[in-house]
Amino acid sequence: MSGTGAGLEGAGLEGSVSVRLRTAGGRVRAVSVRVRRPVAARVLCGRTPDEAMRLVPLLFSLCGTAQSLAALEALEDALGLDARPHTAARALLAEAEAATNHAWQVLMDWPARLGEAPQPRELAGLRSAAAAIHPALYPARDGLRLGGGSLRPDRATLTAAIAALREGVERTVFAGPAPTDKAELERWADAGATPAARLMRRLLTPGMAGFGACGVPALEPHPAGWFGERLSADAAFSENPRQNGAPAHTGPLARRTAHPLVAALLARHGSGLAAHAAARLVELAGVAERLASWADRLDDAEPAPDTGATRRGVGSGVMETARGRLAHWLRLEDGHIADYRIAAPTEWNFAADGPLAQGLDGTATDAALAERAGLLVAALDPCVASTITIQDED
Repeated sequence: MSGTGAGLEGAGLEGSVSVRLRTAGGRVRAVSVRVRRPVAARVLCGRTPDEAMRLVPLLFSLCGTAQSLAALEALEDALGLDARPHTAARALLAEAEAATNHAWQVLMDWPARLGEAPQPRELAGLRSAAAAIHPALYPARDGLRLGGGSLRPDRATLTAAIAALREGVERTVFAGPAPTDKAELERWADAGATPAARLMRRLLTPGMAGFGACGVPALEPHPAGWFGERLSADAAFSENPRQNGAPAHTGPLARRTAHPLVAALLARHGSGLAAHAAARLVELAGVAERLASWADRLDDAEPAPDTGATRRGVGSGVMETARGRLAHWLRLEDGHIADYRIAAPTEWNFAADGPLAQGLDGTATDAALAERAGLLVAALDPCVASTITIQDED
């Protein structure tokens, strides 16, 4: 028996996550998780910083903005460029992209898992609102350049875009105000006014809520230097990243463990499907408030001056994406990139002994195993296509 995970947009991307479950005696007895994808960072080696920045969004069609921002931070670190006046603007760009990625899951993937029609028109509305943010910050659309672009915030347009995102999320995802605690979540799910509510109702049932729970800890919000030390010291860290010598999970659940709603579900069901889904909803519900907070910190800014004096050095950068914490590290020599390494969320969440593997190991087998396993893969959200194969040895 096999199934294909639907938690991916742009299925033409190279690479895959392959999950194989071996079952016997009514239990999953062995789990194999393998990630295959091209090492895009190799393409950046030998390039100048400007050439690399032109390539990054072409190499990473998913989370392209976050990948570009992490690359910018790493390159600016290596070049000694001070782009701190652009911090708030870059946070707005990253939050807007993450919101659209969450929205794709909730408006396209979640309905499909219920056998309902996806909602592309609603998703397009949210994407349109998010797309208005870059030109509202950088009229020349040069925000993703080394040192930052010419930052000239159009506050009226930003306010309108944030309001459109808030209204769109409330209408399409929640059909009203978002639930803020466990009791409100259960009432909202029971009412079933949107596909998100109906999937959450299913995920709160006894067979679903705790499925996938395991003891893998959350990845802590380590600074760029923490990742840089490990990526520079060990090339294998890119493919098998570790925290304190052990696996970790990253993404919405790792970021929102302290939220009262998520904390209540974690206490009741552990880090299973219910907590994962609730954390994604919490992030969507709070996006407008986070965007408005960053917008309040904006000021006009010019690009950081580049004297051209630094032609060699090392740098690292981190960025939160919808899928989790992304880290870049690079080394410059003679004005060209001599080495480039990336630790991406997929390698944390789909490690051979990571949260997916540990969450599936030992679970009971029944007719719904393929569905539940697919939901867990989607909750951990790989950036490549996924397949699940179940081999029953009875």
